[in-house]
Amino acid sequence: MITRYLVSIYVIILVAGCSNNYTPKPYGYYRIDFPAKEYKLFDSIAFPYSFEYPVYGKIVSDPDKNAEPYWVNVEFAKYNCKIHLSYKPVTKDASGFIEDAHTLAYKHAVKADAIDEKLVMDDNRKVYGLIYDIQGNAASSFQFYATDSTKNFIRGSLYFAAQPNKDSLATAIKFFQKDVLHLIETLKWKSGK
Repeated sequence: MITRYLVSIYVIILVAGCSNNYTPKPYGYYRIDFPAKEYKLFDSIAFPYSFEYPVYGKIVSDPDKNAEPYWVNVEFAKYNCKIHLSYKPVTKDASGFIEDAHTLAYKHAVKADAIDEKLVMDDNRKVYGLIYDIQGNAASSFQFYATDSTKNFIRGSLYFAAQPNKDSLATAIKFFQKDVLHLIETLKWKSGK
């Protein structure tokens, strides 16, 4: 009699336990606290351009052995992130530099879900260019170039020192994209350089 009673309870528990739908919890990512947006001016006498960059960033010379003059990184050490800026003086025309920037942006097309382009045109500052918003698991999620088409050309890229993962980096990418856009909006060429 006790055996039947225990088997009956076991069967009831087994049936009741199987009736609930199990939903696995989604993967979570670390919460990142970002600072308030505040900018300061980068205006070195030696450089042919100036721009505003975040106060939580640090301007450092590009450490690459092939780096050219006026190449810098805006580093955000706390976030393993940097905005790489490479400058070229225009001697004939900027079309070759523009094509190189386009090629470098579209090298990420293999991993990208989409690449959106946005035109930059500011006649007052003589800043013209293109922004590449690279969506997906690409190594660089945001790139741009800007030129005055006669003397100056600058190319920029946003990089994270992490395995590309659009889900885990989405918040950080969105945050730092605003800083890149502010850099572009405040970019000025210096005459006589």
